[in-house]
Amino acid sequence: MATSDSEEELQHQRMEEEDEKDLDEPEVVSEGEAKMEKDEGSEEEEDSSDEDEKENEAEIQRLEEQLSINAYDYNCHVDLIKLLRHEGELIKLRRARQKMSELFPLSEEIWLDWLRDEIRMASEESDREKVYELFEKAVKDYICPEIWLEYAQYSIGGIEKTGGIEKVRAVFERAVTSVGLHMTKGAAIWEAYREFENAVLSLQEQLSPDPSSEEAGLQAQRQRINSLFLRQLSVPLLDMEGTYAEYEEWCGSLVLASVKQLYNKTLQQLEKYRSYEDTLLIAEPPKLSEYQAYIDFEMKEGDPLRIQLIFERAIAENCLVPDLWSRYTQYLDRQLKIKDLVLAVHIRAVRNCPWTVGLWKRYLLALERHDADHQTVSDVFEKALSAGFIQAWDYVEIWQAYLDYLRRRVDFRQDSSKELEEMRSAFSRAMEYLKTDVEERFSESGDPSCTIMQNWARIEARHCNNMQRARELWDSIMTKGNAKFANMWLEYCNLERAHGDAQHCRKALHRAVQCTSDYPEHVCEVLLNFERIEGTLEDWDTAVQKTETRLSRINEQRTKAAEKEAAFVQKEDERAEQRKKARADKKALKKAKRDAKFGEKRKAEEREEEEWDTEEVAGQPNKKTRGEGDYFASEKIKNIDAKIGLFGRELATKIVDHPSQQKTVATAHKNDMGKVLHDHSKDSITVFVSNLSYSMDDPEDKMKETLGKCGEIAEIRPVYSNKGNFRGYCYVEFKDEKSALDALKLDRKEIDGRPMFVSPCIDKARNPELKVFKYSTALEKHKLFISGLPFSCTKEELEEICRGHGTVKEIRLVTNRSGKPKGLAYVEYENETQASQAVLKMDGMTVKDHCIKVAISNPPRRNVPEKTDPNKPTGPMVPRQIYGARGKGRTQLALLPRALVRQNVVAAKTENGTLPDTVPASSSSSVAQETPKKLTNADFARMLLNK
Repeated sequence: MATSDSEEELQHQRMEEEDEKDLDEPEVVSEGEAKMEKDEGSEEEEDSSDEDEKENEAEIQRLEEQLSINAYDYNCHVDLIKLLRHEGELIKLRRARQKMSELFPLSEEIWLDWLRDEIRMASEESDREKVYELFEKAVKDYICPEIWLEYAQYSIGGIEKTGGIEKVRAVFERAVTSVGLHMTKGAAIWEAYREFENAVLSLQEQLSPDPSSEEAGLQAQRQRINSLFLRQLSVPLLDMEGTYAEYEEWCGSLVLASVKQLYNKTLQQLEKYRSYEDTLLIAEPPKLSEYQAYIDFEMKEGDPLRIQLIFERAIAENCLVPDLWSRYTQYLDRQLKIKDLVLAVHIRAVRNCPWTVGLWKRYLLALERHDADHQTVSDVFEKALSAGFIQAWDYVEIWQAYLDYLRRRVDFRQDSSKELEEMRSAFSRAMEYLKTDVEERFSESGDPSCTIMQNWARIEARHCNNMQRARELWDSIMTKGNAKFANMWLEYCNLERAHGDAQHCRKALHRAVQCTSDYPEHVCEVLLNFERIEGTLEDWDTAVQKTETRLSRINEQRTKAAEKEAAFVQKEDERAEQRKKARADKKALKKAKRDAKFGEKRKAEEREEEEWDTEEVAGQPNKKTRGEGDYFASEKIKNIDAKIGLFGRELATKIVDHPSQQKTVATAHKNDMGKVLHDHSKDSITVFVSNLSYSMDDPEDKMKETLGKCGEIAEIRPVYSNKGNFRGYCYVEFKDEKSALDALKLDRKEIDGRPMFVSPCIDKARNPELKVFKYSTALEKHKLFISGLPFSCTKEELEEICRGHGTVKEIRLVTNRSGKPKGLAYVEYENETQASQAVLKMDGMTVKDHCIKVAISNPPRRNVPEKTDPNKPTGPMVPRQIYGARGKGRTQLALLPRALVRQNVVAAKTENGTLPDTVPASSSSSVAQETPKKLTNADFARMLLNK
């Protein structure tokens, strides 16, 4: 019975549970519906994220393709790494970082991201060793306290292993040696080192069962911490006071006098550096000039460690400045001479500035100086050839440096050796490389005077005693267009006289006499001097005959050239005279047409004057649109003060009655329309605005609207023509000089579709030589000149193209006076390194189907007229004509017949087809003192009778 009751109770309980389950089912369904609604709401977000992922994948593919074309695109590497890190492509990200680190030193930010990503993924011991290797690569690129601190903290994680503590200490010791002297960031390394040693001390105290038995080890650890304090207090660092206070607290007793003395001495040293550190703190990046001053100071102090540190700090912020790397490597080569340190810095230098040939040359010399193996030097040279130099001559220099190295390897006491054959092979390859690769890229070989071939010929003659090979090389030099230069022949003759024989030297001089065109007289003189010492009488006669014949021919050629030039000048003068006459005829014809056109109008005006007395005109004087017509006034008004002119000048004008006088007054008013009076004492507060539109409705209002933002305007003086039309320029006078200077900043601002020119108000009569030009006309290595741009190219489009190669400071599109582009532009970069890279990558680029040309800005020198010396005669010394008191006017005619005017001309004697440089003093003085002879009546009669 009891069993059946329990079974019924159990069955009833199951039924109740099923009922509760049925009651809960609607709630489960409602939760499912809510989930479905939530999923539907998030579908749109997923779709948008999918689109973003597709765009990122397309961008990643584009960047990878671009790097396959140009692996040295730094910005492309950075963008690719950012995208891959954002997408979580760890394998591709690691590969991209490794590829970039092989080509460029990585920045501190890139290294820290890479290290932290690898630390998170390191799970096994082998992965930990790879992270250690990565840290070792990171600390070699730049001296970065943050990377060293990260390295030390990561190494603490392996402290439980055998020798773990000693490994951490070794890392900390390297860190304080590398960046412990860093005045602003070095304290963090010291403090982390002390914290680690304090933790070790605490661990030893906890693990030792009997403190008395371990007292020696604990005392040694405390001594190690005390030593760290003293080492840090001996280094001038910022916030040294806090370190000293911490040391006092750690000691727990009085500080020794020697420690106080050390601390005070370090504080004195800190004061010497504080001004330089403060300057760096407030300076704007990249702080190159401030670092240069700091380096100069450290060089005077002479501490090698501090000099190395300040160089590293400067390079960290100016890693693309070749001059800074050059100075650093030069210091290491000459002062420290530590192989590992010197070569490491040279490697970093060429990785940062691979386009600078001087750094590669120094690197090759450093490798040779420190006895690097030949294969290493050859590999470095091959890398230099693929670095992408800016000029063709750079390739000549790197080849010459490598050939010098090969020459120094050869033992010339042996007739034949492997090194000698390698040197000759390298010379042949150098000339082939310059002829093909370099000439194809730069349209020139870079070595027009064949310096490499000359050096090869000298080596063959001097060291190898192979004069025949030297002659063949020099003959090849002459066939490359150098036979016309005297210095090339004289170099060869010196080589023959030193290592050859007199016969070959004589033949070379005879050929030089026939071929030289720049200094033939000098070559002839060298030949005569050679025969005077070496030759026989027959040789002398032959040399004299050849030199005389050659000089005679040269003189004839020069005479013909002078005559041809004179004929050309005469022809140009005749053409100029014809053009002048044509312009005069055209002007006369135009004037005749204008006179015929307004003839009827003049007659109407004369009839109007005759009827003037019978008519009365009321109202104020009016000016017609074209500036034609007269000013009228009431007959009753005799004297009034009227505002006339363009700038409201108050002129007392008397209105007269007679028609002819009225016409005279109106004409005078008309002639005054274009005149603008300007007070030159106000030049400092006045600007001259030009290139404005002639059709501008109200120039004064427009100038107030445009220049009123610069300051309070005192007066605006637009300039009009005689017909009342605006001439496109005006004077704007401000209340103070600062406003005028602010207005000059608006130069070339576009107004009504034209660039407005704003320039200082300068009296050219008082300052005729002063040229107001806003832009530099000299060589600017940080600025590019771009030509061939399409006229539709905007400033924003050009900036988008240029900023991919560096920081663009300013872009100026060159336009004509009407504001239309000329297809030219100037682009200013932050430094010359970025500009050089931009030239390499942008020259020949296609922009909107236009092939552009890019070069360093170096405008051609402008033709400046030379000053004439009033005390120096510029022509024949003829007597000065005496004019009247008013000078020679148009109507002051000379009544003396031309046949009677005697001009004294000095006949110049020609010699060898050239004019003499000077005139004898006696003749010049006689000419200067000679005066025209006065003719009497008898002279006139005699001349008439003879005629």
